[in-house]
Amino acid sequence: MSKRKVIKSVEPGKTVDFEGSLAALEKLVIRLEEGEQTLEQSLEDFEQGISLARSCQKSLKAAEQRVEKLIEKDGEFITEAFAPED
Repeated sequence: MSKRKVIKSVEPGKTVDFEGSLAALEKLVIRLEEGEQTLEQSLEDFEQGISLARSCQKSLKAAEQRVEKLIEKDGEFITEAFAPED
């Protein structure tokens, strides 16, 4: 069994950058996919993964709102729905 590295969860009120949360989430997914943990360890990682995923979603939503506020049209700044290009 591989060494288990504990990834600390985000404390309420403390901001963590998107990249840090995403990197921690990726590590959890890899560890879960390896399947070398106990059920309890897997459940703990799953719970932490949900928390990290929510943190990432919150960061992405905030970034989306900032983009919407910065859109300029016809010399005026207006709010439009953000539509990423495919």
